Amino acid sequence: MRKFHKKKGPRKLFLKTLAHNLIMKEKIETTEAKAKSIRPIVEKGITLAKKNNLASLRLLLSRFTKDSANKLYYEIAPKYKSRNSGYLRILKIGGQRKRDAAPKALIEFV
Repeated sequence: MRKFHKKKGPRKLFLKTLAHNLIMKEKIETTEAKAKSIRPIVEKGITLAKKNNLASLRLLLSRFTKDSANKLYYEIAPKYKSRNSGYLRILKIGGQRKRDAAPKALIEFV
């Protein structure tokens, strides 16, 4: 598990915010490590939203922000009803971030 030089609470909030941005914009450009860290979080959320019951909606609301949970449940999950897994794609972008030379990646829904 990547820690990103943060303690547990700030790290959870950081990943929750990244996941929110990905869900709302459906495509974000970030570092490779961050993309690999939020992929399982969002994919598990989509799998949960595909169950389409009240309990799964409440779990999504506890794990994501209200806007992103509703978008996952009502808009994104119905698109992937027939798909078993692999809802996200990570594409490595050529180039690095200037200040620390971290490799950049693009993460998007398939």
